[in-house]
Amino acid sequence: MVFYHRILHCHVLIELKVEKFVSYHASQLKSYLNYYDKNCRTEGDNPPIGILLVTDKNNAMVEYAGATIEEKMFVSKYAVMLPTKKQLENFLKKELKKYKTK
Repeated sequence: MVFYHRILHCHVLIELKVEKFVSYHASQLKSYLNYYDKNCRTEGDNPPIGILLVTDKNNAMVEYAGATIEEKMFVSKYAVMLPTKKQLENFLKKELKKYKTK
């Protein structure tokens, strides 16, 4: 998916993978970013930003795969199912405890 962010003045490329992160995903998104930077960017635009959404990621793998990639690409994990009511309750209780101790 490609969007144009009016405030940031740049294209935002979002790629959704239905598998866990593999290093070539970063290279693939980088090639898309390079294409948009060279062919779609106009005067006044900032460089494009890439967002890669995967079912699971290993932070070390993402770090090493992204070692040669600039900071304009982000990798994040998404959930394919909504959490259960109990999981939501536990999460909210945990978060509330954090704020009460501050």
